[in-house]
Amino acid sequence: MSVPTTFKLNTGAEIPSIGLGTWQSAPGEVQAAVSHALLKGGYKHIDAAYCYGNEYEVGAGLAEAFKGGVRREDIFVTTKLWSTYHSRVELGLDKSLKSLGLDYVDLFLMHWPVPLNPNGKHPLIPLGAPQDTNETGHPGNHDKFPKLADGSRDLQTDWNYIKTYKEMEKLLSTGKVKAIGVSNFSVPFLKSLLAQTTIVPAVNQIENHPLLPQHDVVDFCKENGITITAYSPLGSAGGPLLEEESIIKIAKKHNVAVGTVLLNYHINRGNVVLAKSVTPSRIEENSQLLKLGTKDMKALNNIHKEKGTKRFVTPPWPVNFGFPDWKQDV
Repeated sequence: MSVPTTFKLNTGAEIPSIGLGTWQSAPGEVQAAVSHALLKGGYKHIDAAYCYGNEYEVGAGLAEAFKGGVRREDIFVTTKLWSTYHSRVELGLDKSLKSLGLDYVDLFLMHWPVPLNPNGKHPLIPLGAPQDTNETGHPGNHDKFPKLADGSRDLQTDWNYIKTYKEMEKLLSTGKVKAIGVSNFSVPFLKSLLAQTTIVPAVNQIENHPLLPQHDVVDFCKENGITITAYSPLGSAGGPLLEEESIIKIAKKHNVAVGTVLLNYHINRGNVVLAKSVTPSRIEENSQLLKLGTKDMKALNNIHKEKGTKRFVTPPWPVNFGFPDWKQDV
């Protein structure tokens, strides 16, 4: 049985099983990475987000690929609504589309279920200093990371993620998005969302790797027709799992790179995975598909039982906001 190159969403559309991630890619490198992935790396899936601050470069890479013969209809593009745009959903989408140079995206995700104050400020940035500014035009606004005087994130208290998702549902009739979904949603968030909205998310994008398999979230999503997309599949920047002895053993057995094993762990689970690199050779290496055996998967699934679970992506949301598995006061 071969490893799938695509998975079918609950919309009927096909999403490529491997996508190029663009989070934390350095300025000046993203355009070339996107272009190379599409023109020479065999990729058909690009994952972006407004918050990453590099959508213009992603768009330039897409444009370069289109000039090189890649057809828009053959590429799956994902982007995400940032938290300061929860109450301005279509504006958030329009800004991303403009940066990407696209008329539509194939998938639009709510980046986090946490609305931030759209008119918030950053207390460490002097009024009038160069910074991100939002569409309100109020001096001192911080477009992405507004904070209170004590340094904590400035929430939008008169809004919630259910309202946000209902606004996202309306986008489907505009032609600007082909599908909608969520990101960083735990089971309680998903249950609440499904109980109060009409359209089942096509995707839930979550941090996922052998140290954080999130079986409860994965199983719940599969039961409800929601496709999982795994980000940070190597664990974090620097890839701590690349040094894991049991994974190295599997890689040697199959004569592949350790990263190839980690990426294909997800595809063999039936999930989409995002591979992030700006190095041409690594971009191509990351697209390699590998069928893992039952013993391989068992060994990978046992790592968190032996080493403990570890989450690497923990933004400083308010304590007790709804991420109970976070082991630290963030």
